[in-house]
Amino acid sequence: MAATPRDTIAPAGGSPLPPLSARQVKRIFDRLGEANPAPKTELHYSSPYTLLVAVVLSAQATDAGVNRATKGLFAVADTPAKMVALGEAGIAAHIRTIGLWRAKAANVLALSRLLLEQHGGEVPRNREALEALPGVGRKTANVVLNEAFGEPTLAVDTHVFRVARRIGLSAGTTPHAVERDLVARLPKRWAKAAHHLLILHGRYLCKARTPECWRCPVARDCRFPDKVPAPRVKEGLRQRPGFSASTEEKSQ
Repeated sequence: MAATPRDTIAPAGGSPLPPLSARQVKRIFDRLGEANPAPKTELHYSSPYTLLVAVVLSAQATDAGVNRATKGLFAVADTPAKMVALGEAGIAAHIRTIGLWRAKAANVLALSRLLLEQHGGEVPRNREALEALPGVGRKTANVVLNEAFGEPTLAVDTHVFRVARRIGLSAGTTPHAVERDLVARLPKRWAKAAHHLLILHGRYLCKARTPECWRCPVARDCRFPDKVPAPRVKEGLRQRPGFSASTEEKSQ
């Protein structure tokens, strides 16, 4: 079995590399932005409330799985009042395919009640108020503030944590430390988009076990010591018209 690439910006047995320069950081985000000029969440939502619910449900679940579950849920309950009327059992019936669905159903019901009781049924545009809601932590609050209200916040999920450390944007060992490092160094132009740029880069290119470094737009500045080369193509197959490395991989 091939070894999992190291998630670090330090060479094996060596000291951490010096920080990236401001010019390098700007170039990294410029290139990520060029590669993905309109980054956005892949969660489906129609309002700040449905976004909040979707993000709460997305903990330890894929966006695709959440979208499948919320399609039916939001068809019958897309406001706090409707969600409370649906009840915990009704919510649970729609989200059983998502991990931790029992706890999440309870949290969605509880946060919906609090929105009605304390915020007039509206999602607050305030970090402290958001984090006071059941099932809502710093990461969820950052996503809602960024996506729903356009705030330049940066939610650090597993993708952002991995990518920031691999590239060399942060050597932080906790999500909060990585968030602090990123916010301090982000070019103003990319302050709002950085969250999605890093998530999507981590989801589709800088993947945990098999980063596709050979086609990475920021490889020039990336500090990752174990860059993965392009897959080798068999000589006989290379000569076949229309052949690509992905074709070979699919056939195996």
